[in-house]
Amino acid sequence: MSIRPEMPQQAPDDRITNFDEVALGYTEEQAILEAERCLECKVPKCVEGCPVNIDIPGFISKIKEGDFQEAINIIKATNTLPAVCGRVCPQEEQCEKLCILGNKSEPIAIGRLERICADREREVGVKDPVVAPSTGKTVAIVGSGPAGLTAASDLAKAGHSVTIFEALHEAGGVLIYGIPEFRLPKAIVKEEVDYIRKLGADIKMDYVIGRILTLDQLTDRFDAVFLGTGAGLPKFMGIEGENLNGVYSANEFLTRVNLMKAYNNSFDTPIKRGSNVIVVGGGNVAMDAARSALRLGADEVSIVYRRSDEELPARREEIEHAKEEGIVFRLLTNPVRIIEGENMSVNGVECVRMELGEPDESGRRRPEVVEGSEHIVDADIVIMAIGTSPNPIIFDGSKGLEVTPWGTIVVDESGMSSIEGVCAGGDAVTGAATVISAMGAGKLAADTINNYL
Repeated sequence: MSIRPEMPQQAPDDRITNFDEVALGYTEEQAILEAERCLECKVPKCVEGCPVNIDIPGFISKIKEGDFQEAINIIKATNTLPAVCGRVCPQEEQCEKLCILGNKSEPIAIGRLERICADREREVGVKDPVVAPSTGKTVAIVGSGPAGLTAASDLAKAGHSVTIFEALHEAGGVLIYGIPEFRLPKAIVKEEVDYIRKLGADIKMDYVIGRILTLDQLTDRFDAVFLGTGAGLPKFMGIEGENLNGVYSANEFLTRVNLMKAYNNSFDTPIKRGSNVIVVGGGNVAMDAARSALRLGADEVSIVYRRSDEELPARREEIEHAKEEGIVFRLLTNPVRIIEGENMSVNGVECVRMELGEPDESGRRRPEVVEGSEHIVDADIVIMAIGTSPNPIIFDGSKGLEVTPWGTIVVDESGMSSIEGVCAGGDAVTGAATVISAMGAGKLAADTINNYL
């Protein structure tokens, strides 16, 4: 029975002392060995599981031949961010989940193979792309996260003049401010963004749409608009003590660590480095926050999640990495109050134990409080990682943009909003989701805008 090669990685005791990348990537020999496991199915189900429709068997066949350059050419025909996707895309729930080999053995490590192709290209030097002849049409992209960058790439390749408006001082969206360096090095994001610039896209930083220009003004100045503003507005639980010093949203905490480089002692970014840190939530963002807090010097970091291990929504790989690093998992536990200490600071968290009852509307068993199970957990930092929603600032000065009661933008099956010529996609439409699903939405919207123009 064929088994995929193990990914080389930093040892847990070493990696908790630094922010260097944990997973080190396949060697060429390992990649070719893994590629040779591919069955080259006549009807490749793996492609059906890819939101950006990469020709997966095509690029894997080139790896078998040792032709990594042609492999990356095949990938970049539909995916402009391969080094990103090879690191953070949940392949186990998408392309790899549909791999036929997975029925009897381990599926092909598609993400790891994509990563080595992108990394080999970076090592030898990425060739400048051919800039398409101009169509004379102009498109505004609001947000430079995965959805915006993907839409910009496809529209620039079609010959349209693309301008990206980014609210922050660096392009990349969640890839820059949200995902830690040890999972996605920022140098890689910057190189992928530079490639999109070379396709012809213009990126304007520190440009807040809804303030500097309204959406209505954008539609007057451009032939089409894509809204890829993400979901940057954090959610809180509404419990006592959430206004205390030492309570962060995961967005703020990770932005300080990643974009503002609080992990680097040569930067003066203020961030509280706690001894006992509690992270509330069980998704990838919670894992990122917990593992970052540990690397900042915390003595103990706990994940507090109201369901069991089986229901944790984070990638299993990230959960296992967190466990290896010593993160404590307080499962079937929920905070009900943050306890105040001196100077309005956090001095502990009162929690209750939970048990799983009947399934809710999502199909998951509903967590219910165990009566009399109140207990105190030591903490001086609390990080809320329980979800986000779109920032409503984009809607200021906009007439006719339909939104849901949850603040997400309403679009049709083609990605077109209620305003003609304005498409939207990614977390601004779905709420917080994955990088690759946002990229898929960006590709759909780009195709819709191209047809519209």
